Amino acid sequence: MRLKFYKMSGAGNDFVLLSGRAFTSVALKSLAVKLCDRKAGIGSDGLLYVNKCGAEKVSMRYFNSDGSETFCGNGSRCAAWWAYETGLVKDENFKLATISGVLPVRVMGREKIKMRMPDVPVVTLDHKGKYPAPVKIVHFLNTGVPHAVVPLGNIDALNVDALGRRLRFHKAFGPAGANVDFVALKGGRIRIRTYERGVEAETLACGTGITAGAVALGLKKDLACPILVTAKSGEKFKVWFKAGPRCSADEIYIEGPAKIVFDGQIDI
Repeated sequence: MRLKFYKMSGAGNDFVLLSGRAFTSVALKSLAVKLCDRKAGIGSDGLLYVNKCGAEKVSMRYFNSDGSETFCGNGSRCAAWWAYETGLVKDENFKLATISGVLPVRVMGREKIKMRMPDVPVVTLDHKGKYPAPVKIVHFLNTGVPHAVVPLGNIDALNVDALGRRLRFHKAFGPAGANVDFVALKGGRIRIRTYERGVEAETLACGTGITAGAVALGLKKDLACPILVTAKSGEKFKVWFKAGPRCSADEIYIEGPAKIVFDGQIDI
């Protein structure tokens, strides 16, 4: 079978995108593992499956490179940009149907997407647990997927894969574990490095992680919106949110880059 695909990048978080052909969930999980393989496939952090579903509405399903289906912030923005750039939708404002709900999208300019993120009903600041050094403080929240936000003074020399792997399965975050975001706040800007579950490694950017870091530190430090965040790739993001009752957050938006890197065909 020959497949048409697009290679996408959301600030270095990379994806293979498929559209048009009908696939079962089982087939998509298998395709994610095969196509995302960086040695025997195209190579990416995950698979996007994108189609139109009504007037000015686009559906998106996301699968990690291990075949697990979940929500993805960067992947959602990439799907939105692809849909607009290829003419699947004409309006700069449309809706993206995801596993975490139908999210409004706005095209802000070339390769720049602003998108609403899922509400966060609970943010557990200073989440209790016994953590490995040098971790002292962890904030825990779900921005479509669970995230442990770890403030540290210096994240440049940090072995994110090693420490992230230890925290990812920590019992404090329940049986499903969590993505782990190491954050540093300096000069009003957050710098972040993320260990992503499902990829089981550090990625150059993580949309749900950037959102989690901004919301957690925004609430903890009373930061003014938009909160500026720089990913490992060096790409810059803006995050807005409204603080809700009992340490929650809604009206969350993220703005950041998304682009088509190349397209091609592959026989599988």
